[in-house]
Amino acid sequence: MFSGFFDKLKSGLSKTKNNFTDRITEILTGTVSIDEDMYDELEEILITSDIGVETSVYIIDKLKEKIRQEKIKDPSEVNGCLKRVILDILETSKGSIDPDSTPETILIIGVNGVGKTTSIGKIAAKLKKQKYKVIMAAADTFRAAAIDQLEVWSTRAGVELIKHQEGSDPAAVVYDAIQAAKARNADILICDTAGRLHNKKNLMDELGKINRVIEREFGNSSRKTFLVLDATTGQNAVIQAKQFTEVCKVDGIILTKLDGTAKGGIIISIKHILNIPVQLIGVGEGIDDLQEFDSNEFVEALF
Repeated sequence: MFSGFFDKLKSGLSKTKNNFTDRITEILTGTVSIDEDMYDELEEILITSDIGVETSVYIIDKLKEKIRQEKIKDPSEVNGCLKRVILDILETSKGSIDPDSTPETILIIGVNGVGKTTSIGKIAAKLKKQKYKVIMAAADTFRAAAIDQLEVWSTRAGVELIKHQEGSDPAAVVYDAIQAAKARNADILICDTAGRLHNKKNLMDELGKINRVIEREFGNSSRKTFLVLDATTGQNAVIQAKQFTEVCKVDGIILTKLDGTAKGGIIISIKHILNIPVQLIGVGEGIDDLQEFDSNEFVEALF
């Protein structure tokens, strides 16, 4: 039923599971009847598992509704009911980075330190493995380390990288990368962009300029923008995502470092509050540890 990645996911989510499901099981085992005290304790666990107040309150309301509808009286059945509520929020979804059509341009945004450049390298390697011709553009020109890091990934993945000097105009890098993509008949162009959220106007201007260049020079390519978030930052990641959605349209989330945190519950929060699909999740350092998100697998691994 589940992929080999499921075991990796299960072990990656072990900290979240200990913080979340195991504590819920503990409470339900000691509960004699379904009452307000039980709901309060469950809500507290949800909030402290980084699901956030708004989503936690919503989950408890939906849980009460379901328990009434299904006429559940036995506390031992509450866990299964909670699982169904969470699945309803996530919906049956399977993330994908496959292009809708080719050529396609993927813009990757995210603040420094979230694993953006590493994610780009892994995505490029993944798409190359799927026989797509990929070109990367190092348009995060404000960080020399980002360009160097992408160079390492370009060698590792066997994917061409278009870069300029540190401090160059990011839109000029994207322009050159588009010319290269057209000349080499590439299927996918992946652009790394800067994530300086503290100055929203600059970021908005920069992304606007990049998008205008793509529109003008590569108008026949479909376009997606993925936002990279670090799961270990918990609710801060949700705040970041909100801020980025004020700057540009975000088509999907890439959630990194899920294996090192007890805050995996933010996946539920992101979907409920922002309604942006999580496309990829990172559960390890390896090149194959960035995988398509599957809501059913996630909930199974959590429970």
